[in-house]
Amino acid sequence: MTHLTRRTVTAALAATAFASISFGSIAHSAEKTFALVQINQQALFFNQMNEGAQKAAEAAGAKLVIFNANNDPAAQNSAIETYIQQKVDGLAVVAIDVNGIMPAVQQAAAAGIPVVAIDAILPEGPQMAQIGVDNAKAGADMGAFFIDYVKNSMGGSVKYGVVGALNSAIQNVRQEGFETTVKAAEGVTTAGVVDGQNVQDTALAAAENLITANPDMTAVYATGEPALMGAIAAVESQGKQADVKVFGWDLTAQAIAGIDAGYVTAVIQQDPAAMGAAAVDALKTISDGGTVEKTISVPITIVTKENVEPYRAIFK
Repeated sequence: MTHLTRRTVTAALAATAFASISFGSIAHSAEKTFALVQINQQALFFNQMNEGAQKAAEAAGAKLVIFNANNDPAAQNSAIETYIQQKVDGLAVVAIDVNGIMPAVQQAAAAGIPVVAIDAILPEGPQMAQIGVDNAKAGADMGAFFIDYVKNSMGGSVKYGVVGALNSAIQNVRQEGFETTVKAAEGVTTAGVVDGQNVQDTALAAAENLITANPDMTAVYATGEPALMGAIAAVESQGKQADVKVFGWDLTAQAIAGIDAGYVTAVIQQDPAAMGAAAVDALKTISDGGTVEKTISVPITIVTKENVEPYRAIFK
């Protein structure tokens, strides 16, 4: 993580009511308390989600507590069980293991606590809403963009590799959407998939191995922020800026710098702050006796050098 990202993360943590492994008691009053069970607080994406949720909670006159699972599915389940005991008024979950989290989600629903899911798509269950983007479609949209770019700017042929996160159900969906779209295209071959495990340093090492093993590789698709950050760092460390084009998910200052330098071609930008806000708004509505749509969609943008300008202020 760069100095800039550390500073952003620090600011986000300072602005967020944060519960880690140790839970404090939740005092009940007229003020409602909602809990957000998060994947990690390394990625800027999740910290922006936290910020959006925090602002929405403040606007609603509610308290928000956030649990950082630090990429541990079992910790997410334990956190939900603890929040059930503390009788929070609603739970938002960003699942690591979408199947493994379901018994805890069902427990919460049985206790009368509404649950909404953010980003990672849960199986059918008692959750009241699914909030996020259509990750399969967005992956396919990036695949279509990729095919056009290869045809128009890469001479019609490409060998690409994927830096994924095989422990992330949602990133597997993004990978599948992309690869299903590009596999039938003429002139497209694959160098394979490496697993960054949703951790930037791991993704960097995996991407470096991918580049070293495939000196003729000319493109990389990264399925999330840690994967993209790792891929960018690997391209730079291997001196491949003139040879490898990078496509991926979730803008950062480093990704924008790569767009400016010409080797980062396109990045799918979600609106994590809007996701967090939508989750809290949904929980507030439900806890007040109202209803919400089962699927709450947040749009994406494919960011390139042509439309990056408005994002500079966000990631400066």
